Amino acid sequence: RREGTAFVGYRRAVEDEFGDTLWYFAALCRRMGSPLHEVLSDVSFKDYSCSIVAADSPAGAISRVAAPQPSGTFDEVLINLGTHAASLLDLEMQAANSRTRLTAFADAFLRALNAAGISFAEVASSNLRKVRGRFLPTPLEELPVFDQAFPEEERLPQEFEIVISQRSGGRSVLEMNGVVIGDPLTDNIADRDGYRFHDVFHFAHAAVLHWSPTFRALLKRKRKSDPIVDETQDSGRAIVVEEGLSALVFSHAKALAFFEGQSSVSFDLLKIVRQFVDGYEVDACPMKLWEDAILQGYDVFRRLKKDQGGIVRGDRNRRKLEFRPLGAI
Repeated sequence: RREGTAFVGYRRAVEDEFGDTLWYFAALCRRMGSPLHEVLSDVSFKDYSCSIVAADSPAGAISRVAAPQPSGTFDEVLINLGTHAASLLDLEMQAANSRTRLTAFADAFLRALNAAGISFAEVASSNLRKVRGRFLPTPLEELPVFDQAFPEEERLPQEFEIVISQRSGGRSVLEMNGVVIGDPLTDNIADRDGYRFHDVFHFAHAAVLHWSPTFRALLKRKRKSDPIVDETQDSGRAIVVEEGLSALVFSHAKALAFFEGQSSVSFDLLKIVRQFVDGYEVDACPMKLWEDAILQGYDVFRRLKKDQGGIVRGDRNRRKLEFRPLGAI
């Protein structure tokens, strides 16, 4: 707020923070035996302006809509919210006055939303989307597919198999259907960390997310029949974004033994990933799917690094990336 228009993501960041607060508050209400809807109902009978509106469900229903009156400057409202948050954290809170404290916090929360000019409905909806996308797997048939409406020659292959071998000088070479694709790669760093095999992350993106401008460019399958999609989704900038994202996640993974033995990726890293791809079609993929793509990609990467090569198979129908040793050709 202090930085004004210099903070381009201000509104989205504020909605995200308020959404997380609502999530924790709802969990606290549930644990204390005071359902959130009852606490909010208690609040709405304060000095709130009220109106009656038509409702869709059930048949013949009406809804009572309540909104707090403006109450102080933005700073004063936030200080008030912090005060009531501290009250909730009091370990000596007794059951006798817990409902009162919950109601007071809910009132301070709604007044903070009002002062910030933020919609309570959007805060709740966006947080539900974020939580579901992070923690709950989405059925395969409901996941986004980005090129099904394009000619076959402009689609990523539904199934693909890449042979990755290591040549003299430690360079990795990619072959698909007996044809070399891309350029031979080295680690490009003094510490031999295996980054020469990083194309496997693009293959994971293609198989699991159905998105990889880098792999699409390697196969010459850019969606040129739609100039706008070609420019905004398959262009050099999109390729740079994917390459930068791969390098960013790699630097994080390197400090964690490349996710060996891990079944999850930190929420903070996933949020950075989402920020990285903001504005591109893959932003429609839930965080849980990104986590799956990262973990599958690094599972195959570790095996490629250990064997100094291998066969990588992608299956977009199952959203899977699999590994076989070179001797299994």
